[in-house]
Amino acid sequence: MIRLGLMSIALAAVMTLATPVQAQADTLVIENVDQAAATTGVRPNRGMSMKTVESRWGSPSTKRGAIGDPPITRWEYPSFVVYFEYRNVIHAVKTDL
Repeated sequence: MIRLGLMSIALAAVMTLATPVQAQADTLVIENVDQAAATTGVRPNRGMSMKTVESRWGSPSTKRGAIGDPPITRWEYPSFVVYFEYRNVIHAVKTDL
């Protein structure tokens, strides 16, 4: 019984002396550059079809054939490169720096 009482006191002392640890995190804010570029018409938006891209920006300088599975096709324009999965844009990258 004395042992249980001593353990309870020791546990209470440890819990009283323990300081709570606060978790902290930094928030990284990145503007959605792809969306901004697409809304201003600088380069294609994700999900656009090949037909839409070609009608809006014209024929690309170079069309690279599909590679891999799923097939990834690359169209090169003077200021950006468009990557398609099947027939839809998955990414457009600015090339003129």
